[in-house]
Amino acid sequence: MSCAACAARIQKNLQRAPGVREAAVNFGSERATVLYDPGATGLPGLVRLIRDTGYDARLAEVVLQIAGLEWAASGEPVERELQRVPGVLRAVANIATQQARVEYLPEATPIEELARAVDRAGYRLAEPVAAADPAEREQAAREREVRRLRARFWFSLAVGAIAMVVSMPLMMTETAASGADLFQRLLEPVSIGLAIVAPWLYRVDADLLRWTLLALTTPVVLWAGRQFYRGAWSGLLHRTADMNTLIAVGTGAAYLYSMVATVAPAVFTRAGLAADVYYEAVAVIIALILLGKMLEARAKGRASDAIRALIRLQPRTARVVRTGRERDIEVDRVAVGDVVVVRPGERVPVDGVVLEGHSAVDESLLTGESLPVEKAPGAEVIGGTINGSGAFRFRATRVGRDTALAQVVRLVEEAQASKAPVQRLADRVAGVFVPIVISLAIVSFVVWFDFGPEPAFLFGLVSFVTVLIIACPCAMGLATPTAVMVGTGAGAERGVLFKGGAALEQARRIDTVVLDKTGTITEGKPRVVELVAGQENAAPNSASFASLRWNSVEVLRLAASVERVSEHPLGAAIVEAAHERNIDLPEPREFESYSGRGARAVVDGHEVLVGNRALLDERGVDAGGLAAQAERLAAHARTPVYVAVDGRPAGLLGIADPVKPTSRRAIERLQGLGLDVVMLTGDHRRTAEAIAREVGVERVRAEVLPQDKVLEVRRLQREERKVVAMVGDGINDAPALAQADVGIAIGTGTDVALEASDVTLIGGDLNGVVTAIRLSRRTMRVIRQNLFWAFFYNVLGIPIAAGVLYPFFGVLLSPVLASAAMAFSSVSVVGNSLRLRRFQPGVA
Repeated sequence: MSCAACAARIQKNLQRAPGVREAAVNFGSERATVLYDPGATGLPGLVRLIRDTGYDARLAEVVLQIAGLEWAASGEPVERELQRVPGVLRAVANIATQQARVEYLPEATPIEELARAVDRAGYRLAEPVAAADPAEREQAAREREVRRLRARFWFSLAVGAIAMVVSMPLMMTETAASGADLFQRLLEPVSIGLAIVAPWLYRVDADLLRWTLLALTTPVVLWAGRQFYRGAWSGLLHRTADMNTLIAVGTGAAYLYSMVATVAPAVFTRAGLAADVYYEAVAVIIALILLGKMLEARAKGRASDAIRALIRLQPRTARVVRTGRERDIEVDRVAVGDVVVVRPGERVPVDGVVLEGHSAVDESLLTGESLPVEKAPGAEVIGGTINGSGAFRFRATRVGRDTALAQVVRLVEEAQASKAPVQRLADRVAGVFVPIVISLAIVSFVVWFDFGPEPAFLFGLVSFVTVLIIACPCAMGLATPTAVMVGTGAGAERGVLFKGGAALEQARRIDTVVLDKTGTITEGKPRVVELVAGQENAAPNSASFASLRWNSVEVLRLAASVERVSEHPLGAAIVEAAHERNIDLPEPREFESYSGRGARAVVDGHEVLVGNRALLDERGVDAGGLAAQAERLAAHARTPVYVAVDGRPAGLLGIADPVKPTSRRAIERLQGLGLDVVMLTGDHRRTAEAIAREVGVERVRAEVLPQDKVLEVRRLQREERKVVAMVGDGINDAPALAQADVGIAIGTGTDVALEASDVTLIGGDLNGVVTAIRLSRRTMRVIRQNLFWAFFYNVLGIPIAAGVLYPFFGVLLSPVLASAAMAFSSVSVVGNSLRLRRFQPGVA
């Protein structure tokens, strides 16, 4: 793809294909994302459609050496299993050579799946599959492209410089006869100096100079500029036009005109026209356009640096314990359940749980957390993080594409391949841009030819070529995707994952941030910090119970027995407190959970209620003197949990969930961005208000049931017209995350919450919310700058190229200067986007 018009054309054809539900082609990342019905179409059909449009897909090929294939009656079973692997385009098995040749999409096909497909066919690989990493392959391809463009640029520039010197005598003659354009005026001092240094050049026959220029320029056109003419020819065959068309028509017209003027000058002289030549302009134009494409390719490669940096975090090998011995194996061969050994200073190869040993692990490159995290038996470790001075062993729990690092890379790739809504305008303009420019160039030629001064034909030709050359759809096509690529990459490096360009754009509009309390503002690890026994000595329903005297241990035992089958974080804290005191817990019967209020069960023959005041009121239990104790606990930011037995209050548990050390500062920074911050919790109002005071939140919504969180978000959106970001981490936050304009999930939370969110914070620090919003604002500012420059450049440049300044100032823009401007426009857009790599979360 050479410009945004190419991407728009491919996207339109993909969207029209049978079975395709959705297609998005990103010019910046050079990727197409297609959602299709596999029953109606498939990968071969999609690739064929792209080829029929005049382009191609970036494919890879691998040869598998298969043991035992020589005994097979046919290679069809192997081919069938290989072709079932997602991303495989074609598979051909050869029994004679015991090989299978597979053509596949490297970004879509996990290489280890090919080995599994061979296993399913009843065979095995004779040797491990050797395939380059997709990101490394893409980088290598881009480096080859840059080298190719560099070689052609330097060749074109050298020829252009020589052609310019050789054409000086002709240029001065043409200037005297037909007037000078801006570029020729700039070269007049050079021509005078050349006449002094090399006067013999001005005595050479003009025809010989023209033939020399033809011989010099032809290799530039046929070799260095071949990609433009080939692309234009392909577009002609498919009845389309793009940037290649503009360049090919513009330089081709100048080259063919010059060639006719050289080979058959009488054609022009008989018509009363000067046989002028523009060889030096053709060579320099191609050189400058190649320079622009080379710088653009290099800059686009740098836009993907974030993904490559993430991929490089994973080590190539891992040290595992098998058959009682430590051995180094390729990281792709690590299996779930393997015991992995990590020594001081090494990278953790895959995700797992520590079995033995202690150390501190640097997770900053993945989570943005600056301080090393202590690891002991039972702690989770993340693949790609750096071990400190200790050593430990861990059991692998996630490997391959299931590791946290692989999922982060996949999320960033998907985000970079997506389109932001702001890009729609540029896409619509790109779809009609080239035909409009060609029409304007023709109109410009006609106006000059009919109304311009003599030689009107030459003036018309120059304006025609200049309009075609200066127009640049590339800048419009790169304005949004390059900024999205760099912005999402910068976010990933700082522990913030945007799920797409739409999320990145929408985050800029946020004016209200709703924070779930537990696990978001607080640590999410509540602990029982106080036990209050009730004053009741007996329950009238049970004679055996009358002998019991309430004490804190008995209250805790009853409550923990009920909560042992509960999944609520407060219930887990109660059970943990009982285990710490070595209290034996009987099995509860007839357990019932009351969402947002508590639970009920029968323990030792007694009905036990554990929950908040609403549950007691609902069941007709009078809290009695415990109500005052509950108020006291709540005032000290402790959640009161009532315990009632057989319809009588038995005691009270005070549970505290420590506030994260970074929460207050993060909330101050959010408020400093002009955002309203709302805390949402199911806790007792006094508890919620105490925590809100501690972290500086003024708006609190307490005693909100889980199912009502989504209603609160909806109320803010509808009644207060707010653009809401919801930040949470639990399963009960998922509906609210989905309802919010931007759902932000804490990465330490549940998979359900992560799936429902638009933005994921890898760590648990609320400062990540600040980073996400600041980065969104900065990225959108860069996108607006890019779009303004791209549109302003074309709106201003095309009329100047057409010659609107000539009647007032006598200035006609040269095609050479037009090509330089065109090359600069796209490079400037990409360069502006790359500034996002220097984004600092603490700077607006």
